Amino acid sequence: MTQPIKPHPLFARFYARLAGPALEKAGVTDHRRRLLAGLTGEVIEIGAGNGLNFPHYPPEVTRLVAVEPEPQLRAMAQDRIPGSSVPVEMCDARAERLPFPHAAFDAAVMCLTLCSIADPHAALAELHRVLRPGGQLRFFEHVQADTPAMRRVQRALDATLWPRLIGGCHTGRDTQRTITAAGFTLATADRFNFPETRIPMPAGTHILGTAVRSDHGGTP
Repeated sequence: MTQPIKPHPLFARFYARLAGPALEKAGVTDHRRRLLAGLTGEVIEIGAGNGLNFPHYPPEVTRLVAVEPEPQLRAMAQDRIPGSSVPVEMCDARAERLPFPHAAFDAAVMCLTLCSIADPHAALAELHRVLRPGGQLRFFEHVQADTPAMRRVQRALDATLWPRLIGGCHTGRDTQRTITAAGFTLATADRFNFPETRIPMPAGTHILGTAVRSDHGGTP
């Protein structure tokens, strides 16, 4: 039985007031636009947060279902809907258990959210289920670092209270491997550091790309 989501009101306020604006100042808007460019049809976004992606969806998207389990972030996202160029439906659900039928969507979007999902394998299996064959998964995530030294830092950080303090965030997940293990075929993957700083950061390595739903599921 799936456990209910525990709200993170402190993290929601932190993200909305500090983290979100800091990312925008660092240039995350350009990555949001790249992530969403060319999408069409019916789209599901997992972990929509406070709706910062909404203004960047192309008008060819005919329906956007925005899944966000955190109540405060979901309310903030609801307030952003009037500024969106596409129809948006907010949904209170978990990524690991989506309330939609098989093959319901043309594309799925995950933006800076897989790090904080309790079971990323289950979440990606669900996205594989609700996407139509050949449907796209667009992803922009911070991931496991490139160097052994920073990977050790990530493991140490993830073993502390960090995930509990920062909304469940894990700094060192191998997201690209998890995506392909779920039955997606990688089409593109741009790997880069963000924000661009001289000091290495545990959550600085990012990937942005597209994967395509295969006709078969991933590994159990």
